[in-house]
Amino acid sequence: MEPAPTGRPCPAALVLTTVAASAEGGKSAGPSEFLLVAQIVLLIAVGRGLGEIMQRLGQPSVIGELLAGILLGPSLFGWVWPDAQHAIFPKTPEQKAMIDGIAQFGILLLLLLTGMETDLKLVRKVGKAAIAISIAGILVPFACGFALGEFLPDALLPNPQARLVASLFMGTALSISSVKIVAVVVREMNFMRRNVGQIIVATAVIDDTIGWIIIAVIFSLASHGTLDIASVAKAVLGTLAFLAISFTIGRRLAFQLIRWANDNLVSTAPVITVILLMMCAMALITHLIGVHTVLGAFVAGILVGESPILTRQIDERLRGLISSFFMPVFFGLAGLSADLTVLRDPNLLMLTGLLVVIASVGKFGGAFIGGTVGGLNRRESLALASGMNARGSTEVIIATIGLSIGVLSQNLFTMIVTMAIVTTMAMPPMLRAALAKLPMSEEERERLEREEFEKRGFVANLERPLLAVDESVNASFAAHIAGLIAGMRGLPITVLHIGKRAKEQEKGRDEEESPEAVVKKAAEAVSASGDQDVRNVDVTTRVRKSGLGETIGDEAKKGFDLLVVGIDKVAATKDRFDRKIEDIGAEFEGPLAIVAAKGKHLKQPMPEALNILVPVSGSGVSKRGAEVAVALAQAGSGSLRVIYVATTRDKGAQRGASRGLSQEAGILKDASDLAARYEVDITTTLRANRAPEAAILREIETTDVDLVVMGVDRIQADRLSFGGVADAVLRQAKVSVLLISSGEARPNSTEKA
Repeated sequence: MEPAPTGRPCPAALVLTTVAASAEGGKSAGPSEFLLVAQIVLLIAVGRGLGEIMQRLGQPSVIGELLAGILLGPSLFGWVWPDAQHAIFPKTPEQKAMIDGIAQFGILLLLLLTGMETDLKLVRKVGKAAIAISIAGILVPFACGFALGEFLPDALLPNPQARLVASLFMGTALSISSVKIVAVVVREMNFMRRNVGQIIVATAVIDDTIGWIIIAVIFSLASHGTLDIASVAKAVLGTLAFLAISFTIGRRLAFQLIRWANDNLVSTAPVITVILLMMCAMALITHLIGVHTVLGAFVAGILVGESPILTRQIDERLRGLISSFFMPVFFGLAGLSADLTVLRDPNLLMLTGLLVVIASVGKFGGAFIGGTVGGLNRRESLALASGMNARGSTEVIIATIGLSIGVLSQNLFTMIVTMAIVTTMAMPPMLRAALAKLPMSEEERERLEREEFEKRGFVANLERPLLAVDESVNASFAAHIAGLIAGMRGLPITVLHIGKRAKEQEKGRDEEESPEAVVKKAAEAVSASGDQDVRNVDVTTRVRKSGLGETIGDEAKKGFDLLVVGIDKVAATKDRFDRKIEDIGAEFEGPLAIVAAKGKHLKQPMPEALNILVPVSGSGVSKRGAEVAVALAQAGSGSLRVIYVATTRDKGAQRGASRGLSQEAGILKDASDLAARYEVDITTTLRANRAPEAAILREIETTDVDLVVMGVDRIQADRLSFGGVADAVLRQAKVSVLLISSGEARPNSTEKA
């Protein structure tokens, strides 16, 4: 054993010496918590540091975390200073079990996060091509890996009699792409929404799903030691039953659990708790049916990701903990288990090189063939094959499972980890080069522009509206409006009864004219005219149990991003809203949609069509009103008329909105473009020389509109106010009015249309 270098020790060496001494002193006392914390600190610090460097070099951060483990393991640290390395990362079963437990739970969380990132809608959209590519991309490298496993020397196998299982593991390790690595790289290159990017990610999703099912079956096979047809059939049938139940009953149950936890529990982060419990329960179920726990965690992640509420908040909270703690620990430990010094053996080095070549050629060739069969052209197939060659985290997890159950030897594990690192590092530059030569079609360009617009839009980013109603006709009209909004995207909606007979209204929620029934009927009409599924519109009823302000305040904490208000009396005297409206506005800080039914909507609160007028001025809040109006026109199968009105505040705000056009014409063109994106026909009117309220009221009198939709700002005041223009239209218009407010109040410096 080489002695440590002499000379003045560096601070890091002093720290390591202290840790080693502490470890030596604590050997007789059993597992050391001090050592556990020291191991975690090293893995996180070095892993995150190298991950940062890798990202700056255009590589996934997981490569840095793997390299951190390799540097801290026998490959470098153990070679340079073996005593300190053995002291910090001892081989004693008790000490190793402590950090292994964290790593094993980390695997479940990693698969939960991977499942949450799985976009099943994307898979359905490009399903035929992705399935063909995935099957070909798995079969070819799987056959190559299996053949390699059959010809491996007995010395490389921990149990030569179980060569079949080892060969199956080798085939799986060579054939499955890492959806996490693929998605990260494609996203970082801004190709996630390109046609070929969607196919790459969808194919990786199918790859991963098939991979975990294969691993589950192989795990069952390895557990029994022989090819027990009965046990394998049990595992396969159990897996299929588990998947079938999960994606039918389980999908709705997961959503209901998340909503229930969010709406009823008052403890800190209750939704995260429910998600973790659900993940663990599904992992235990898959274990009981004879397959690996990772499949349960992965499916749990898919169900959580498909939950139509709170997805952004859940993702942010979980991602931070997993990325900063569990990922460096797990991948660092995987690197620690890989001893690259064994590659000094020419035979092992040659076998590792052969493994990398077989994995790359097999996956590249299989994906290219699949792309050709799936209808892609040569350039698209090349880009696809380049993107699918990244193994990354998936292969490391597979290799770790194989090592833990004794199917893979330490040397085979090292070879697979090396292959995963090499193929993952080669993937980004190959994909960049392939995508750089891939031109964008006109259809694809239009789709990307529309998606980019929707990404910044208000309606497209709604997740969960709240409808507050009493027993009035206006409540029915507000329910109709809310149902149209919810039906367009299948949003879950909560109906809050705040009237005097709230409890009676709750009991009658199944009656034909109840707000809940109106919401569902409107959503069903949208579904019938489009491609939405009305079954996705989930309606929940809640009842006011205390003061109005307190009730709204309690509901506001539950993550609603739009409050639609429909009560009998909206406006009061002296330029003020009714006291109930003011109480609601004071407690709900997010966007408000205040509905005032008038004219024919008092007799027919559930109209078959809406003839909408929307004033625009070029400001952000007027654009929000236009967006809601376009959405309602599309959902309600009515007409849309846009009128430009100039205000003091907006004068010159949008000068040059469309190059070569006047300000007014440019703003109207923007509105026309917005309507065209949703295939809504509009009529535009310019009344720039009139006062805004006069122009709007005049347009109402001279046309057949029956609903005015206005985007308005909240104005800072001691009462709820949207400015004089909105107030004048609300009071003087003889047709229904819908005010869509901003979420924050602005200073009362100028007038707002």
